[in-house]
Parts: sequence; structure tokens; C-alpha cells
Amino acid sequence: MPAGRGGFHHREMKPPELIALDGMLLRRWTPADAPTLHAAVLESFEALHPWMPWAAERPQADEQAAFVELTIGQWDAGEAFVYGIFDPGGERLLGTAGLHARVGPGALEIGYWLHRDHTGKGLMTRAAGALTDAGFALPGIGRIEIHCDEANTASAAVPRRLGYRLDRVEEIGREAPAEIGRRMIWAKTRR
Repeated sequence: MPAGRGGFHHREMKPPELIALDGMLLRRWTPADAPTLHAAVLESFEALHPWMPWAAERPQADEQAAFVELTIGQWDAGEAFVYGIFDPGGERLLGTAGLHARVGPGALEIGYWLHRDHTGKGLMTRAAGALTDAGFALPGIGRIEIHCDEANTASAAVPRRLGYRLDRVEEIGREAPAEIGRRMIWAKTRR
């Protein structure tokens, strides 16, 4: 496999474009989803801003459309597999989660956020669990990581519930207002 930014490109085999779970769908982004994503980010901005470096300012609609196009290109290139998390009918956006090839060869990182109205219900634990399984189903992937700031206890609860172990804590400096600059690296390896 040719090495990319994260050391992994896999054009031949990709995770499923749709993952149906009880009460939600994980679906690959399409250009038509950009307005829905933009609305969800704006509605959840106050909750996202403290933790997400990309949410330093309220995004514009064209920025969200560009993000969706970027994820489509990354998927096609086998660099990242980003999903919208939708209600069972596929109409209401609950959040987003993805597998990213940015942590080295043979490994993927799961990144995620939920709409403010859908936190605290176990949705992200289930979505990240499904993405863990999807990541390990890809050839050559032996490790999945979840990263979050030490102060972000809600994000840290997800890997804990899924049986990830705290591999290390790195001093990286603050990237978002609520962070303390200590990144927890949670890891799970293929059995």
C-alpha cells in the first residue's frame, strides 16, 4: 500500500457506505447533505466551540459544502471514511463520525461529535463501536485510536465504554478554548 499522510491508503476495500444500527443510520456524506450539516453545526455551535478546533468561528454554508466535498474525495481515495449519523429515516442529523488515516501505518483514528440535542443517550458509543468493527474489518488495520483532550470527559467516556485502553497522554497545547492541552490517546488492537 502506498504511504499517505497517515501512512495508509486503501482504494480496493472500504467500509460500508451505510451502517444501520437500532435507532440510527451511519451514512457516507453526499453533496445534498451539506445544508443539513451546516444547520446542525450552527445549532450545536455553543457545544462544539469549546472542544473542536475547527469550530473556532461559526461556519458559513460554503465551508460546510467544501467539507462535504473533501470527505467525498477522501473516501474515494481511501484516506478517511466520514459518516453522517442520521435518525432511522435518514432525515435528521444526529452527529458525525469517521475513520481517519492520520495516526500511522496499520491504524485508524475515530473522530466524532453529536448534535447538542442527542448527547447523553449512548448514540456515540454505539456509532464508535460500529466504526471500530468496520475499521478492523479493513485489511492491514490492527489498531484503532480515539483522541480527546483530558478535560473532555464526555468524549473520553466513549472509548472507556468500548473497552479501549488509555495508551498515553501527550502534552500538545490548547487547540480549543475548553481544552487543557493534554491529549488522551485511547487505543484498541485487533484481537
